[in-house]
Order: sequence, then C-alpha cells, then structure tokens
Amino acid sequence: MDITSAQCPEPLPGRVGHVAGIESLVLDGRRLWFGFDYQSDMVVSPLIEDPRVMAAFASAHLRQTDGEHDAAYWAESVDAAVTLSGLVPDDVHREFETARLRTELPEPGSHLLYLFDAVAGWDESRSLPTEVREAYDRLGFDEDDVNDCVDHCLEVIRRDGDGSGADAWTVVRFHLSAAVPGFPGNWASIFGPMGERVAERG
Repeated sequence: MDITSAQCPEPLPGRVGHVAGIESLVLDGRRLWFGFDYQSDMVVSPLIEDPRVMAAFASAHLRQTDGEHDAAYWAESVDAAVTLSGLVPDDVHREFETARLRTELPEPGSHLLYLFDAVAGWDESRSLPTEVREAYDRLGFDEDDVNDCVDHCLEVIRRDGDGSGADAWTVVRFHLSAAVPGFPGNWASIFGPMGERVAERG
C-alpha cells in the first residue's frame, strides 16, 4: 500500500523544504530514519520507524540539489541509510539503548551530542541564568563557547565521578537536561532518558 503525504509526519518546526539526505540510527534494536541537512548540520524530521513513511516524507518535504523526487527515488536512500552514513564511520556510533542513556553520561564529542545540537541546537541567543553564567566564568569559558564548555564539563564529570565540581554539573544540567522538554518531534525518546540521568544529580 502506498503511503500518502497526508499519512506522513510534519517536518520539525521551521525546517521545511531543505536540501537533505536520509540518515538512520538504532534505538533499543529498532531502526529509525530521519532527514538531515548536511550543509546546515541540521536534523529536519522526526524519527520515523516505517521505511515507506520515510520515503514518502522525503518526497513531500525534502529536496536534492536537482529538485524534488518521488518516493521510489527516496526509497533507495532509505535502504542505503541502513548500512551507510554521512555522519559516522561505524554503525556502533549510532546505536543507542534507553537503559544506558538513563545511566551513563554521553562521551564528550560523541555522535549523541552532535545529534543533540543538530536537533535542538545550543541556543546561544538564550540568556544564561546567573548561576550558569558564573559557572562559565569560573571554568574559563565565554558564554558562546557552548560545545567546548559542555565537552570540558563532561570530561571532568566522567573522570571524577558524580562528586566532581559543582560548576561542571551546573553547565551540563542546564544544557542537557533543561533543554529536553522543548525538543521538537519525537526526539525526546532519545534525549529524555539522557536528561533524566543528568537531572538525577541536580
């Protein structure tokens, strides 16, 4: 049975008509696909479990550099995304388990953090709360050095354990836990458990 555009989910808010490709990941053994704008480092769709729906979504909402394509064209990209990725060299980097997300902090510079940024973005325009801004200052980072500061704080916490510095936890909790409730689409299915792990320390 063909999938119509009416049966497809909507793109993430404000991310319509991007020149994009298809990526996938595995969560708890289930393959999920999503649209990705490589030029902008931006996720443009929710996670989609049915490959036919992913192809129909791409036909309705994504573009290639030569324009629109039908679902049959995109079905080949969906199939290819099972074994190939333009984001990671090995499949292990895009395999996630909810239980581990709830108990382990992400590795600095990991694909998980890259996806976090690509889905929601580090909102550098957002004014930091006083306690977070002061933590940045004590850690020696400017407020717009979000990626570097978060990676540094995760390194400290993973090295020293839950008893590590309060400033590191303040930064990590703000960026990785407080942001999750506003995540677009169904991406909270991945980042919600990660946020729970961080919030536990708070």
